[in-house]
Amino acid sequence: MNAGKIVTLGEILVEIMAQDVGQSFRSAGPLVGPFASGAPAIFIDQVAKLGHPCGMISAVGDDDFGWLNIERLKQDGVDVGAIAISEEYPTGSAFVRYRDNGERDFVFNIKHSACSKIAVDAAAERLLEDCGHFHVMGSSLFSFRMIDAMKKAIEIVKAKGGTISFDPNVRKEMLNIPEMRAALEFMLGYCDIFLPSGPELMLLTEAKDEASAIDEILKQGVQSIVVKRGAEGSSYHDGTTTLRAPPLLTKEIDPTGAGDCFGATFVTCRRLGRSIEESLLYANASGARTVTVRGPMEGASTFAELDAFISERRQAGASA
Repeated sequence: MNAGKIVTLGEILVEIMAQDVGQSFRSAGPLVGPFASGAPAIFIDQVAKLGHPCGMISAVGDDDFGWLNIERLKQDGVDVGAIAISEEYPTGSAFVRYRDNGERDFVFNIKHSACSKIAVDAAAERLLEDCGHFHVMGSSLFSFRMIDAMKKAIEIVKAKGGTISFDPNVRKEMLNIPEMRAALEFMLGYCDIFLPSGPELMLLTEAKDEASAIDEILKQGVQSIVVKRGAEGSSYHDGTTTLRAPPLLTKEIDPTGAGDCFGATFVTCRRLGRSIEESLLYANASGARTVTVRGPMEGASTFAELDAFISERRQAGASA
């Protein structure tokens, strides 16, 4: 297939993380980073690593953090021509620490960073003219300006016959904000591939169980639903076909970016004409391989690396 670029719009950040599990940000301690980050940036970097033409609409500051991200994305093959460089606002940032139970706490600067000024300008419109598939990340819908920019991009892509994927990637409490729920429901109404993590499947429905939620979403016009189930693998649903793919178990070092890489790999595989089964296998492998490396974008994989990882995990499973 591979008709046109895969494009996304949203935040680019640097991520700086506490070195030790249980470390607090209320006192001085060792940090690791900065790492290139931002959910849509991780997604599009993974697309590029798989060799599919792609680009991103975003904004960074004219600072080392911004150039770190631009250089990383460009090096991996992302079209960075629609990433604006602000002389007034800094690049977004995220500081993350890990609790003893494995949960993460974040300190973000997004709303007051260059990300808050993302717009569908002339450079973005040129990129969208060459877009065959557009990806929406729910984390990017953090302001009215961003929601409007996302809607404009979707309308341009849909008018040209392009397709849309949507990863809600949203905290449950954000749904209490009426504008946020409305924006998420708008995105769901336009998307062809819906990519929720397990609990997110039911957040935008009235359903009381998973099967009813899937049925409700498909009746809205969504073509397919791919549920990310973490250590339980993943599943695919399109109203006539249901497939489950087992996980590729491995040791987790850093979970950040796993869902983004999973979604990017599934979408890319389907755009390249691979079967649903093969796309799920590679997506599971991509998410699993990501967690074995510290740093949100550091585990992004090529097809060769995924093939080696799949072979390795299968051999490990056979000898267990």
